[in-house]
Amino acid sequence: MLEYALAAGITASGGDAYILHVTTTPSVSYVTRCDGFDCGAMISASHNGYRDNGIKLINSQGEKLKGGVISLIERCLDGDLSPFGGEIPFASGRDVGRTVDYISGRNRYVGHLISLSTCSYKGMKVGLDGANGSAFAIARSVFNALGARTYVIGDEPDGTNVNEGVGSTHIEALQKLVTENSLDIGFAFDGDADRCIAVDSRGRVLTGDEILYICADFLKSRGELSENKIVCTTLSNGGLIESLKNKGISCEICDVGDSAVLKAMQLSGAVLGGERSGHVVFSKYESTGDGLVTAIMLMEVISAQKCNTYELLKGYKPLAQKNCSFPAEDKISAMQGVSELAASLAARTGLRIVVRPSGTERVIRAMAEGESLSDCDAALKIIGEKILSNCRKY
Repeated sequence: MLEYALAAGITASGGDAYILHVTTTPSVSYVTRCDGFDCGAMISASHNGYRDNGIKLINSQGEKLKGGVISLIERCLDGDLSPFGGEIPFASGRDVGRTVDYISGRNRYVGHLISLSTCSYKGMKVGLDGANGSAFAIARSVFNALGARTYVIGDEPDGTNVNEGVGSTHIEALQKLVTENSLDIGFAFDGDADRCIAVDSRGRVLTGDEILYICADFLKSRGELSENKIVCTTLSNGGLIESLKNKGISCEICDVGDSAVLKAMQLSGAVLGGERSGHVVFSKYESTGDGLVTAIMLMEVISAQKCNTYELLKGYKPLAQKNCSFPAEDKISAMQGVSELAASLAARTGLRIVVRPSGTERVIRAMAEGESLSDCDAALKIIGEKILSNCRKY
């Protein structure tokens, strides 16, 4: 419904809408950038439930539109048409745009993914969790073409079950698939497949931090890690930074969000960056996070090193870290005094604490990190009580 409504608006304004149908956010980025489009639009709830469907807008370079442009669009959606002289300039007659079934663009993206691999996955048993989202068919096509024996879950989307008990935010489903079928590795994507979380043959979860550690170490060994540095965010595990430091690799820290990661990479010249949530950017191949590219790159390391991921993680020593989300209808009110409380707790306990309003949901997210998990739990309990008190007060 949203796809056809968006296409109708584009054509009514005189633009041509090339429709990729069910596909991933990274594929829209790739097609927009490589096929010379003016912009791209992805309808998705990302890692959330279907009720949170929204539109991600991508510029001609395959990157998310800048904040100023998004703000301008939101003003128009809220009824302020002054940027257009007070009215939307609709087309008429022969100037009305057209819709084009552009399935060939999506197929070219699949071909691009297959071309990234330098080896065959024949003999490997790979689990794939499509999150009942956009990767449900593409992931299987790619890994089958590369010779893997695939086991797939989260491949029955009905439009309302995206991320429901499956995908990168419900990794236990993939853990079960991997361990019960004795698979070599598994990959879970989110609804629009710009994230990837892995599960090794022992059922251990590899977040974006572990993936960054493995890939950074590998790229450095090949002389392909520019200036021996990567970009990670304030939510990345402190153990990642120290462990990479011991490998001679530095980390540039940026704000949360794949857009912030990409910007920091562009400014610093880093070729690798990402988030603990599974957004990983390999700038050699993409201008955005791509869960399928991440999975293929991890497979490349495993194949080249001829060992399992737990062997590749030798030397990686994460700190205890706990993340919580607290419901908040009014996020501004809920945050009253919370940052000050977090700073006080951090100074008193030696923990690193990050508290921020979610950018996609009506929740406050909090992270505590340190040597002791029990200390993290205690700090988050205090912060949660403060947020709950604020919500009741306001």
